[in-house]
Formats: sequence, C-alpha cells, structure tokens
Amino acid sequence: MEFWIGQTFNGISFGALLFLLASGLSLIFGVMRIVNLAHGSYFLLGGYVALTVIQVTGSWLLAIPVSALTIALLGLVMERVFLRPLGFDALRQVLLTVGFALLFQQGALNIWGGNNMDIKIPPALDWSVRVGALFFPMYRIFMIAVAGGVGLLLWLGIEKTRVGAMVRATVDDAEMARGVGIDTSRISMAIFALGAALAALGGVIGGGFIGVYPGLDFEILPLAFAVVIIGGMGSLRGALVGSLIVGLMDNFGKALFPAFAYFTLYAPMVLILAVKPTGFFGRE
Repeated sequence: MEFWIGQTFNGISFGALLFLLASGLSLIFGVMRIVNLAHGSYFLLGGYVALTVIQVTGSWLLAIPVSALTIALLGLVMERVFLRPLGFDALRQVLLTVGFALLFQQGALNIWGGNNMDIKIPPALDWSVRVGALFFPMYRIFMIAVAGGVGLLLWLGIEKTRVGAMVRATVDDAEMARGVGIDTSRISMAIFALGAALAALGGVIGGGFIGVYPGLDFEILPLAFAVVIIGGMGSLRGALVGSLIVGLMDNFGKALFPAFAYFTLYAPMVLILAVKPTGFFGRE
C-alpha cells in the first residue's frame, strides 16, 4: 500500500509540473491554431533565466516573476514578428517553431554550458511531511499547490471575466469573433505570452525537481503534447485531466515496467484517441 500511495503522489506532483507547461500549449493551439514546437524551449529557458537571477541576486522568489516575464516577452516577439506573418500555414508554423527550438537550444548551450544544473530549493520548502512510514517532500506539495492555484486563476479568468468570454469566443470561432468586434489579434498575442510565461514558470519550479540541462526541452515537449492530445486541444479542463493521466502513467510505468516505460505511456494514449480522436474534452 505504501508503494502505491507514494507512487501516486509522485505521479500527481509530476502531473502538476506538466500542467503548467501543457495548459499554455493547449490554449495557444485553441486560440491561434499554432502547434508550437518551441514551447519546450520556454520551459528550458525559464529554468536557465531563473538560475542566472539566483546567481546574481540570491533570490529564488525574484527568479519566478523575472523568468516568467522574460520568456513571455520572448514569446511575444516570436509571435508578433515571425509567426503572425505566416497566417495559418501549418507547415510553415511547424518548420519555423522547430527552427526556433534548435536555435534556443544552441543558444542555451553557448550561454550556460552543457552541465546539468539544479535550482536550489529554498530552505522553507526543503523538508518532508511524515505520515506514518511515508515521507512527502514539501517541495512536491508546493508544486501541486502552485499548479492548482494557476489552474483556478486560469479557470476564473476564462469562465468568469469579459476577457475570458472573448478568449472562449476566439477559440470557438475566430472569424465570428472578429465579426462582432473582438480584436482576435490582441487576444492571440496575450494568450501566446501567457502560454510562454506558464512554461517558464514550469521551468523554474521544475528546475528544483528534475534539474535544468541541455535537451530537457525535447524531453519534456512530447509529454506536454501527450497531455494536450489526451485532454483535447484548447481545453483547460482537458489539460488538467491529461496532466494527471500522463503524470501517473509515466511514473507507474517507470516504477513497474522500466523497460517498457514509453509503451505504458503512449499505448493508452493511442487507445484513447482510437475511441475519442479529439481527446476527452476536445471539440468535435
């Protein structure tokens, strides 16, 4: 029983990290219909920027907003200057974002080097809660709490505000939204920046959990896409459910069947798509 409880907790905490990355990816696709293959780079760069801020200032708390804002601005420039002129040409979008992903990866390697780095966890979070014979690291509990708080704020913003209504209208039918006077260009710009900021936040928090190292962007991106595909493109609720499913399947797969870890993760995804191709909460 202790094994199952411990592994479930680990899977949920990893799913919380994936939610921060995948929620922005899902919203970007829902609003802009852009499959951004550079989204994992925002996660990686967020961790590296946080490391730099911590080295300069010694403040982990300051690293979170600085990293999120920096990567949001980077995403904003990428969307306005490079992606916007392409329109809705999917092939050009994929080629451009892959090019950016490779460019960001090489730039990170040149600036920060090829060594694995860890973001030092603040002492206030570097301890464990003991329940019987089980120990639950407070940092993982913090990760779950952050993901829950971000999810709640996103839900309130999208479901309960005027701007959120504009976002929902743009997701449902961008052409009709423009017809009733909604500035879908600004909505797209804001969502892209928000998605980049969420990925950077995931990179900062994940840096104290899985570290920061070259290639992390291409390792984490397929998991984020698995989340979005299972939950449904453009669905915040789908990103939440998909993150939990992928986090649990990935953790239990590695713990129980390490030689078949990828099979235990992606085979159920294929079965889900065979039954519901749009994902659990995707629009038909």
